[in-house]
Amino acid sequence: MKKFLALHRNVRVRIGLAFVHKLIDAMILTYIAIYLASRVGIATTGGLILLFAAFAVFGMLLGGHLSDKWGRRPVLVLGDLIGSVFLLLMSVAYFADWGALAVYFSYAVVKFGTNLALPANDSTIIDVTPAEDRKYVYTVNYWVINLALGTGALLGGFLYGSHFGAVILGGAIGMCFALVVTVLLVRETKPESTPAYPVPAKRHGLAQFADGYRVVLADSTFRRLVVVATLVLTLEGQLSTSIGIRLSDDFPVQYVFPFGDVDGVQMLGVLKAVNTFLVVLLALFINALLRQLTDRVRLYAGIALYVGGFAVLAVSSNAWVLLLACVVLTIGELMNAPVQLALLTELAPEQGRPRYMAAYYLHIRFGQVVNSVLISLSAVLSTQGMAGIYLLFGIVIIMQYRVILARRATRADAEVPVPA
Repeated sequence: MKKFLALHRNVRVRIGLAFVHKLIDAMILTYIAIYLASRVGIATTGGLILLFAAFAVFGMLLGGHLSDKWGRRPVLVLGDLIGSVFLLLMSVAYFADWGALAVYFSYAVVKFGTNLALPANDSTIIDVTPAEDRKYVYTVNYWVINLALGTGALLGGFLYGSHFGAVILGGAIGMCFALVVTVLLVRETKPESTPAYPVPAKRHGLAQFADGYRVVLADSTFRRLVVVATLVLTLEGQLSTSIGIRLSDDFPVQYVFPFGDVDGVQMLGVLKAVNTFLVVLLALFINALLRQLTDRVRLYAGIALYVGGFAVLAVSSNAWVLLLACVVLTIGELMNAPVQLALLTELAPEQGRPRYMAAYYLHIRFGQVVNSVLISLSAVLSTQGMAGIYLLFGIVIIMQYRVILARRATRADAEVPVPA
């Protein structure tokens, strides 16, 4: 705690507000697909979720531009202001029964606002955190976010059926609180130095963006890692979308200790909470436990467990089988994730690393696009068909890792000095 309190105030405030933002996101976003599917149909819901991704990408790109032009603090304030206004509008639309589309589009603008602030938020933390403290800061932030996601998913699951409107209103109040704290406590951190990568003055908008990332996208090994990250994240998203919708429709009420009788939506909240809390409990110890295993074994075994767990979630309606599958896939996630991030740091060269990192995190949006397609497919495919798609994803991921590891070994051999 002493080390945390010694951090810059901006960092402490942004980590605290990360809990608020992610708690709201988990309580609402996790169940918005179920809400929409019950009112406009599964196939239409897939298209609407795709629009979420489009709003998010546009917001993130615009936010990055504005945070460089205006500074970090104005964009943070603008993002929270948009989120507060449109969450309030979303709660009005829900209680006034304006229709599912009014609720949806209100939340789509909320997502635009939160993603608008995302580049400024990350920059605010990095600007004032010395390099030697960043690992600690990221670890604390990771814990806080996972705790918020697990708590939010569990609360949302048990409140969705009869109090979803109250959840939305609570989210609006929480976002207003975040706005007030940002206005009062967060200070500007934008450096006065010139950009590391000057952009030609005559290039604007998408052309400017394309020029900045052409070199990154030409790196075929890096592209393979982006494919891996996209498919891994797509599987994770299935719990909130296709699998969540199936549970809400087909899962019979069952007794699950210590939660009592749970329905499908509540079971979804339990599964997400178990996954998140296991990650929080085990994340700091997994590397020590598996230090004797090679990266290849960890990646292959981890992906097999991860994909296998999701395949079981796609077909089973037994609560204890689902919980066991959740434990298995979480172990697989913990085996894979640290090595995946280590590969990212190796593939991102020192010159141009910010661009590589930014391009890598676009996998979040790619994953949302694939997720939206799978939601629509789940309306026509059997549960066994969806499980087959998940297993196919696992094969593709392992094939990409096979090439990445082979190229890493070749590069390492080439760097070994030849004896005189």
